[in-house]
Amino acid sequence: MKAFLQETYGSVQNLKLTNIPKSIPKENEVLIKIYATSINDYDWSMIRGKPYIYRLMYGIFKPKNKVLGMELSGIIEQIGEKVSNFKIGDEVYGDISNYGFGSFAEYLCIDEKAVLPKPSNLSFEEATALPHAGGLALQGLLDVGKLTPGKKVLINGAGGGMGILAVQIAINEEAEVTGVDSAEKLEGMKPYGFKEVIDYKSTDFTKQGILYDLILDAKTNRSPFKYLKVLEPNGSYVTVGGSLLRLLQILFLKRWISLFHKKHFEIVALKPNKDMNILEKLVEEGKLKTALDGPFMLEQIPVAIKRFGEGKHLGKVVISVTQ
Repeated sequence: MKAFLQETYGSVQNLKLTNIPKSIPKENEVLIKIYATSINDYDWSMIRGKPYIYRLMYGIFKPKNKVLGMELSGIIEQIGEKVSNFKIGDEVYGDISNYGFGSFAEYLCIDEKAVLPKPSNLSFEEATALPHAGGLALQGLLDVGKLTPGKKVLINGAGGGMGILAVQIAINEEAEVTGVDSAEKLEGMKPYGFKEVIDYKSTDFTKQGILYDLILDAKTNRSPFKYLKVLEPNGSYVTVGGSLLRLLQILFLKRWISLFHKKHFEIVALKPNKDMNILEKLVEEGKLKTALDGPFMLEQIPVAIKRFGEGKHLGKVVISVTQ
């Protein structure tokens, strides 16, 4: 089978498309023929080997997992003897990161618990764009952010896969949503329901004097005290990722901010594939639609990762592995 291998850190040029043996599933595993995969922040961080904490977790001098990719959709071709939830021919999808990586390939063996049945009303490309970004949006807004009707929400990094899904989820909860991203993306963001869109290069939303009940941040590139100034009393700031330094600041300061300012700062610890039935129902009802950047072909994965890293994508960067 074909797979992109990463032998060292540095740049996308270190990715090599290689023929490797196809794995045989263990007793609790399924062999999936991958039809689509996607690009996530994990992939971009692993390519660069930054932040350096990734090297402590995944290999100091070179990656332990040579095949990247943490999200997929596809068809089961073989099952282990103790697999009970699926059969050969089932269409599946999911964020596999709790059980491993390796979706930048034509096939993957993974624990059956890593995937879910794919909704029939979603294409393979649409399905692979939903689990990770949708999980971050849903858990960030509802589980952690405790969003209720009538609230004013700002999404920072709103033009990516998470942001496009988050605005639709927030609107379904009767919230008013402002989105922040680069000027090039703003027109493409508007159809998804943002009441206002802001170009971060020309306008600093923390200096506008507008207060929000909830800020959902995919960038986390400012001091926590700047976000504090634009939160309503008892408001919440929720981050799903960003600068490691800023995340550490939030981790250490959030208790004191809550104690002295009566405002809440939280970091989403994603639970992969949790409550996907909620997202599937919203899709079925026509209240949630994925935005696809691409699809790119398998051979174009280095180009797609570079595009993601440069922040040029609108929606989720998706790869069609099998035509």
